[in-house]
Amino acid sequence: MSTVRASDRDDGVRLLVLDRPPANAIDEQLLTDLKACLDAAATDDAVRAVVLTGSGPFFSGGFDFAAPRRDPTAEQALYALYRDTHLKLLSLPKPTVAMMKGHAVAGGLVLVLACDYRLGLEGDYRIGLNEVAVGAAFPCAALEIVRLRLPHARVAELILGTALYPASQAVRLGVVDELLPPESFEPTVFRRAGRLAALPREAYAHAKAALISEAVARIISETPASAAQTTAVWNAPESRAARARQREKLGLHR
Repeated sequence: MSTVRASDRDDGVRLLVLDRPPANAIDEQLLTDLKACLDAAATDDAVRAVVLTGSGPFFSGGFDFAAPRRDPTAEQALYALYRDTHLKLLSLPKPTVAMMKGHAVAGGLVLVLACDYRLGLEGDYRIGLNEVAVGAAFPCAALEIVRLRLPHARVAELILGTALYPASQAVRLGVVDELLPPESFEPTVFRRAGRLAALPREAYAHAKAALISEAVARIISETPASAAQTTAVWNAPESRAARARQREKLGLHR
């Protein structure tokens, strides 16, 4: 069963829902399913815009800390899959809209930021980039997406401060363009997505590619040595200990 559900609307908008309870955590299966859905959306002429959201109380909680420890070959494969899936989302030649209505933490927030336009629900949930606090290094693709979307001061605040913020801070941080009340949230998201879907597709794709070209080039040009340095941070003793404490806090055991 796929961990990403797809459905279409009459206005050319395709809804993709991350659906891996309880937290829509990122692992090989979710990345594979998301990449397949993005590939399908890219090649389907009937799809003119994509809305990405999460099921339940989470957009996504980031990487799955309950996953078994991977050997070096599996680590490299996951790193490449993460890069390729995020490149696909970032560079999709069609409008992408994040519909953030639940917790978006670490890699989950990176998925939000990879979308062209981002709308959030007013509510009681958390957002943040707490990778450093849990001993997780930023893949090149994640770092470039965050740097593309946010000003340096907010990048430093989120990454180096490691705090999880109430959703009410999402506009100040630059994570979303607007926060909307529950009664108008989904209608507004789909109305905005429909407006973007109606734009001339070639003009939109050309302008989008130009805006993200430098970030995409840096992601593509990452060297194996640089990727290995990132993996080494994940495997450092203090990093492993930080994740062990996080698993204990979350009630995860392995």
